[in-house]
Amino acid sequence: MSWPASKLSSVPDTSAETGFPWPPGSATGIGSMPGADPAEAMRVIFGELPDLPHLAELPGRGVGADLTGRTAALLVDLPVETTASGWRFAARPGRDVSRARGLLSSDLDALAETAGDYQGPLKIQVCGPWTLAATIELARSQNPTLADPGAVADLTASLAEGVRAHLGEVRKRLPGARVVLQLDEPALPLVLAGGVPTASGLNRLPAPDPADAEAGLRAVIPAPPAVTIVHCCAPGVAFGIIRSAGAGGVSFDLSLLRRGESEDLAEAVEAGLAVMAGVVPATPTHSAERAATGPLPGPAETARRVVTLWSRMGWPAAPAAGPAGAAAQAVITPACGLAGAPPGYAREALAHCREAARLLPELIEEGR
Repeated sequence: MSWPASKLSSVPDTSAETGFPWPPGSATGIGSMPGADPAEAMRVIFGELPDLPHLAELPGRGVGADLTGRTAALLVDLPVETTASGWRFAARPGRDVSRARGLLSSDLDALAETAGDYQGPLKIQVCGPWTLAATIELARSQNPTLADPGAVADLTASLAEGVRAHLGEVRKRLPGARVVLQLDEPALPLVLAGGVPTASGLNRLPAPDPADAEAGLRAVIPAPPAVTIVHCCAPGVAFGIIRSAGAGGVSFDLSLLRRGESEDLAEAVEAGLAVMAGVVPATPTHSAERAATGPLPGPAETARRVVTLWSRMGWPAAPAAGPAGAAAQAVITPACGLAGAPPGYAREALAHCREAARLLPELIEEGR
């Protein structure tokens, strides 16, 4: 059963005015949700995030629903399998990748059933090439793919082809949706720092050249009209590389932003990248001052965290778009995925993101 039409209406296309496919004052989720029922997860997402819903990921279902396995199911001519330590390349497709593909297919079914004839922005998530290279092992070695530059190139090309096919499948099921692609790269800072361990754990794999890291991302970022966001909820987000690779935006945990990264982030925003700011905790936080009011602050307090950062860095609005463009350029999200949260809190966190985001246009205008 689709979400009621009164709840799930078309979202106007404001991209001509703001430069972004979602309206000003939007919120979205990172991807993962608690539980094992994709239909229920999609109902929650469309109910709480009507301006920018996303495809639910449910890693609690086990093998094949995790970040690596879910995206490995999209790879073309590069079968994978699970081992005691994780995923590795295999000689032929087996039950592990079949399970991953089946789970993804059921998620797309739930998405289509819930969305109905929805027309508006829709975000889908896949694992990025560098995190895949750090987490999938080579077939004849327990070392990560990152240890073999040739294998990294093959993986990147296969992923790019698989992502294009995945986008096509989503558009076929929801022809009215304006698809936003999120590349999840939680391991990118570790890769760039040369911190990924070898199989023995005694050594670290060398970091790729920054130009190669940029090229790897660029190869997977699809051509317009899709907008691509690169998400990283680890410290040390590579804002400069993400911008240079041609991404349309960056998603990060605002609490992990380092002082020295502010300049790189400001340059990315001035270049027109969207900022998906993770400002709502991914799991409940408990403290004496929150005991009386609940685990979350008021929506205005959350929104002001984004506006304060905006003002401190002197960010402009999107080119020629004025306050509406600024309010579309900033999207409020949880700090990371919600798979580890209780179901009730996950729903509350998404609703809180929505309420805080709807205050952004007014607060940004006040601060100008």
